[in-house]
Amino acid sequence: MKKITYLLAVAAVFAACNSNKGYTVTGTVEGAADGDTVYLQTIQGRQPVKLDSAVITNGTFTFKGAQDTAVNRYITYQAADKDGMMTIDFFLENGNINVKLTSGEEDSATGTPSNDAYQEIRTQLNGLNSQMMAIYNSMSDTTLTDEQREAKGKEMEALENKMMEVTKAGIQKNITNPVGVHLLKQNFYYMDVADLDPLMPQIPAAYENDEIIVKIKDNVEKMKATAVGQKFTDFEMQTPEGKTVKLSDYVGKGKVVLVDFWASWCGPCRREMPNLVEAYAQYKNKNFEIVGVSLDQSADSWKEAIEKLNITWPQMSDLKYWNCEGAKLYAVSSIPHTVLIDGDGTIIARGLHGDGLQQKLVEVIK
Repeated sequence: MKKITYLLAVAAVFAACNSNKGYTVTGTVEGAADGDTVYLQTIQGRQPVKLDSAVITNGTFTFKGAQDTAVNRYITYQAADKDGMMTIDFFLENGNINVKLTSGEEDSATGTPSNDAYQEIRTQLNGLNSQMMAIYNSMSDTTLTDEQREAKGKEMEALENKMMEVTKAGIQKNITNPVGVHLLKQNFYYMDVADLDPLMPQIPAAYENDEIIVKIKDNVEKMKATAVGQKFTDFEMQTPEGKTVKLSDYVGKGKVVLVDFWASWCGPCRREMPNLVEAYAQYKNKNFEIVGVSLDQSADSWKEAIEKLNITWPQMSDLKYWNCEGAKLYAVSSIPHTVLIDGDGTIIARGLHGDGLQQKLVEVIK
């Protein structure tokens, strides 16, 4: 009898555990009507893919299922008579998840460990984004002076920097869980080697074969090899005329050299170019050189931009777009990107633009 009682107790516990296994996502959508449809989606090849749907009943929708590991997913809603889509990304994991979709900055997904951690970061970013949008909207005021407009631009830049600080802090705090890894994969190209290197050993083993994580780890090693204080890494490409040249044809020969990674299709690169033109005119006769490394694919577009942007310094490219060998060696993941190298071939700065570049050139060129 005792044995039967024991087995029944075990069966009851087992049944209870199984009943709790899985996820229940319950949510509301601001402005939605009963009978409207909400979709659970993922992203594949940069395109949304519908995984499940739920009909809003009595003001709420529900998704149920089971998940082996926490994964980032999207819940989306679009009313038939409206153009805009409401969407929120969250972590689909076993447990009870509560979602609120709004037309403003009050979206939330809470109730499980990953979502609670993610929501803490989202709330901070939404608050900063609201401030940025308020400033952006105020800049449409035609009565603003140039000084006032410039001041507002600096306010927005400060808020952008703050958003990146919040994101980095969120990554550092959560790097051992899916939230930190997800944020790292989204933002690694904004981070330097000092940010990234300490994170690498903390990434869970479950992600060791993840394609993006493998890429990040490879980039970190290349960043370390081309960090400030390291000797430059050489590479070989072609000039616009088709002549093969090496970076070492210019670097390590006594001149301070600015290596500028850019492309004709890159708007920020083109906007930065007048600053380089000014620097070159000022310092080209003072042991200073610029070497442009283009991530173009079209030789004609490259040559046209060189002429139109008044670029008179040496240029090289392999016309491989983001597979540019030089860019990969220097772990360049966004452009424009600059590498400043002293006369002995030692890297002395990276990522300088605008006033920061001008100030550094004043310091190193005598």
